[in-house]
Amino acid sequence: MVSDFRKKKLLHVFTVFFDTNRSGNIDSKDFELAIANITKSRGWNAGDAQYNEVRDTLLRVWDGLQGRADANKDGEVSFDEWVSTWEEYTKNPSAAPQWLTDYSKFIFQLEDASNDGSIDSEEFSSVYASFGLNKAEAATAFQKMSQGKSSVSWAEFQELWKEYFTSEDANAPGNFIFGKTDF
Repeated sequence: MVSDFRKKKLLHVFTVFFDTNRSGNIDSKDFELAIANITKSRGWNAGDAQYNEVRDTLLRVWDGLQGRADANKDGEVSFDEWVSTWEEYTKNPSAAPQWLTDYSKFIFQLEDASNDGSIDSEEFSSVYASFGLNKAEAATAFQKMSQGKSSVSWAEFQELWKEYFTSEDANAPGNFIFGKTDF
């Protein structure tokens, strides 16, 4: 059973990063809107290589998520279905489904705006501000996530990612990977 603490973290990711049209469920329209918002914020146009990469990645994520989480096959993922998916993940995080691996890498690459293989506070907080989160809170979250270091590498990010979805420890650094400081 997923604890209330973990449900709060899952709700944050569900509402801010997946249910982009705020319908209460995740569906293909959310991914279309995310593609439009992300590519617009980066100045990428349809046909650009970066635009195509974002589109292709997010559509793969949607296909994988829907195939795994849409238990009643209605074309949407409800919050309860979302929680069930993460409950399954928690049992064996090292066997993450491909859609989740793709999404984790996508988020890292989105945050690594300089493309130098690591994320710094400015890159991190700017991305989360573009999703409507408070930039100052995101910068504080970065400091907690990075444990005071100036950057986070891909290898570190992967461990923090697992920690976010599995940890019950409110002070675990991974809890801050999505730009929020309290749950």
